[in-house]
Amino acid sequence: MFRIEKRPSAVIRKRMILLLCLVIVGSLLVACGSNDGGASETSEQQGTLSTTATASIEEEQVESQIDVLTLKDDLGNEVEIPTAPERVFAPYLEDSLLKLGVKPVAQWANGDMGHEYLQEELKDVLKIDFSGGQPSPEVLMDLNPDLIILHTESYAANGGYEKYSKIAPTFVFKNAAGDIEKTLEKVGELLGKTDEATAALQAYEQKVLDAKEKLAISAEGKKVAIIRFAAKGVSLMGGNYLSGHVVNKQLGIEMSHLTDNENSYEISTEVLPELGVDYIFVINAYGQGTERLAEMEKSAIWQAIPAVKQGHVYEMDSAYWLGSGLIAYGKIIDDTVKVLTE
Repeated sequence: MFRIEKRPSAVIRKRMILLLCLVIVGSLLVACGSNDGGASETSEQQGTLSTTATASIEEEQVESQIDVLTLKDDLGNEVEIPTAPERVFAPYLEDSLLKLGVKPVAQWANGDMGHEYLQEELKDVLKIDFSGGQPSPEVLMDLNPDLIILHTESYAANGGYEKYSKIAPTFVFKNAAGDIEKTLEKVGELLGKTDEATAALQAYEQKVLDAKEKLAISAEGKKVAIIRFAAKGVSLMGGNYLSGHVVNKQLGIEMSHLTDNENSYEISTEVLPELGVDYIFVINAYGQGTERLAEMEKSAIWQAIPAVKQGHVYEMDSAYWLGSGLIAYGKIIDDTVKVLTE
């Protein structure tokens, strides 16, 4: 639940107080400088000054009444957000921001690499390296944000929320990647872009329906496996998040039984014959799984998999197959339809 309140901002309140002080001082100076011969003229001047000052104050008060959206974030913090904030810092939510037509004041990056599939739109946006941890409050102060949106509650841990909320209103998601559509709807509310969010969600829903229609014949009864090769190991992606969610839950394509009720499933070469799929989508996570992928492709067990024998192994772009947002999801749908209908 939320409410809209009218209240003056801190800056405008200071201006009002300063103006009142100037009016009082001006009135005193006029009174001290008056004499009997000019009493009538001074009185008239003072009256004019008072009328002008009063009008100015009333104008400031009208201008200072701004809409403030008050709501609770996923951690229960009550956040007061100005409508239509213009300077937004929302690391790892750049996909959703761009979908709503908003450029952030800075973007998330791992080293000097941001979300590569978004760089055409974000090429002029400052990258902030999160590989060594979250940016300091001093860095954020230099960005002068109107609103800070944190993608996950881990970003708010260890005093992070307290520090950031002193800089700008700070809204925290427990896990924004858990339900992309719901996240986009909430971000639209935070940014005063509810109409844009609704339109984007409707367009995406239609894209899913169109894709399912194309897949209905060619992919009927087919099963797929999404194998992620990373520096720390090899895993099967389940149907509950990211690209697995798109392929399985949204497009309705059945996945390997090994991932039943699993977000991901660590695998070794020995279990590969149990995949039981017709297609394999390979994700080399940001190029960090190149060595492991090469080793597995050389193994006799890999070569004996029916999907491999039939040439149904496809390496997907990890930039968006591991992405979190409707732009990434749309690209995943396009790739899936292309592979399974060719």
